[in-house]
Amino acid sequence: MTKLTAELIVDGRIPQTPALAPDGRTVCYVLTPASRSGAHLDTELWLVGDDGSRRLTEGTATESQPHWSPDGATLFFLSDRSDRGTPQLQRCTPTDGVVSTLTSWPAGIADHLPLADSTTAVLLAEDAVVRDPVVVGEDEPAARIRLLDLRSGHLSTPDVFAGRHVTEVRQRPDGGPLAVLTQARADQDCGPCTVHLHLFDPKTGAVGDLGPVEPDAHALTWWLAPDGWHLGYLALTPPLLQAGLAVFDLALSTGLRTNRTAGFSRCPVELQETDGAPLVLFAEGLRTTVARLDPTGPTTLVEHPGLLSGLSVSGAQLAVVAGTRYEGANVHIGPIGGPLRRVTDTRPELRDVTFGQQRPLSHRGADGLELDGLLVLPTGKRAAEGPFPTVVAPHGGPYGRYADNCQLFWYPSAQWLAAGGYAVFLPNPRGGQGHGHEFAACVAGRVGQEEWTDILTGVDRLVAEGIADPDRLGIAGWSHGGFLAEWAVGHTGRFRAALAGAGVADWGMLAATGENGRFESALGGSTGWSGIGPHPHDALSPVSYASRIRTPMLLLHGADDTNVPLGQSDYFHRALQHFGVEHEYVIYPGEGHSIRERGHQLDVLRRTRAWFDRWLG
Repeated sequence: MTKLTAELIVDGRIPQTPALAPDGRTVCYVLTPASRSGAHLDTELWLVGDDGSRRLTEGTATESQPHWSPDGATLFFLSDRSDRGTPQLQRCTPTDGVVSTLTSWPAGIADHLPLADSTTAVLLAEDAVVRDPVVVGEDEPAARIRLLDLRSGHLSTPDVFAGRHVTEVRQRPDGGPLAVLTQARADQDCGPCTVHLHLFDPKTGAVGDLGPVEPDAHALTWWLAPDGWHLGYLALTPPLLQAGLAVFDLALSTGLRTNRTAGFSRCPVELQETDGAPLVLFAEGLRTTVARLDPTGPTTLVEHPGLLSGLSVSGAQLAVVAGTRYEGANVHIGPIGGPLRRVTDTRPELRDVTFGQQRPLSHRGADGLELDGLLVLPTGKRAAEGPFPTVVAPHGGPYGRYADNCQLFWYPSAQWLAAGGYAVFLPNPRGGQGHGHEFAACVAGRVGQEEWTDILTGVDRLVAEGIADPDRLGIAGWSHGGFLAEWAVGHTGRFRAALAGAGVADWGMLAATGENGRFESALGGSTGWSGIGPHPHDALSPVSYASRIRTPMLLLHGADDTNVPLGQSDYFHRALQHFGVEHEYVIYPGEGHSIRERGHQLDVLRRTRAWFDRWLG
């Protein structure tokens, strides 16, 4: 058998964004390395069809977003092969593999959509203007619609949408107008809260305004019903930003907008257009399902015990990325009603690796709420051989979840810790995805409250069952999981060691400096400008409890993180320093919220295990 190494984890490749050809028999997908070597991420495009699998591009550029022409004879995608870091539109004829570059827009192309007339492509691209200094709100970049004539190469910019930032376009399936989503600004703070929906006819230039829609609207989808055309999209469920996604349905004939997933105990994560009613990808506890959005409600078509993503549909066929407990993600194809067959083998090097036994775990919160999660035992061990040193690993988000798929990643992942002799508890506390709107919304303004006791009841169960050693408990998480690790050590002395990656130390500071300020203030419950303090977020911020901390801590953070800026860990580090708490603080230069560079990922993995080996034995 092959020993699991850090190199095996970071040198893996992940299939993403499958795109089915119009005939439903060929799929193009992006093969992405798990880590980056050098300044840029080199990806590959692959084709899988009746004649087998072949690589379409050489993996010497960042290539993404494959879209087929309506007749299936041409594949369009984005690539920075001509100027690294600046993606341009490419055209490829799959039969001969010849690729040609269609644009040279100085600011690069953000998105593209070939139209039904086969002679035009819609591009989204920012104006090529560099201003110094930048006046906030006036000189910020905004993507605009560009029309590319595929015959002449002429690129034009219609004078539409009055300087708003265009985020998405989708043409009506019969070749009619485009549905267009715009927002007032490109920034992630106020922009997603100012979304409007429009119609635009690229032939006549006619524009229609369908009005404001819910925050973070995306995944535009058309379908024809007895009362005429409908437009669907995913968006955050009002009135809270922390409440998960819903499917919204706008009947164009009446203007009536409906939340089609209200009251559901599962959460929509993807919406995909078909020849009839759209398909919805639902997170449902630890599993994922594909359902058709029929007039009377969703009809489940495919059930998968783990994680599905990247849903693509053509005719009666669908493609999706799927994995299992002990196998990495692969592209699967099949009829819309199933069954699906695996058509890629992207991680053959893991075939001989022995993994820790993984099993679903269910328990109840202190108030009786039903909860789920995963337990991964140390590699080669059975539960009866416990108790084991145990690491609790809360997920990020908080609107995330653990699905029953292979837990093998660069951040503190269960199988990497299991290979080091640890049992790992992966909890899905309230606030996360997979159990409906109310389950997700209840943490708004209450982070670290019931979600934390949900985790503790799971730990108590594992201790009572003789699996977790109460004297050798650790906790580790990234992002919101990092917040929970920092929260834990200020509220209990049960954990002998903790790791917080890109953790939130102060919600008021995050609302003021993070790229998603409104979202963070919804979680923390207030901002620093919410009148004279103390503020509600002070009671929910781990730094407020630093004087209680006695647990050794490892802090990890990317220097260029804009989601949870480095100042969060700076703040917590200074507090730990002030109170004499033993800790290490590691900063990764050039990294954002996720660690991408290969050497840095290796360091995270090795440093994680070394830290828990030191304190948990």
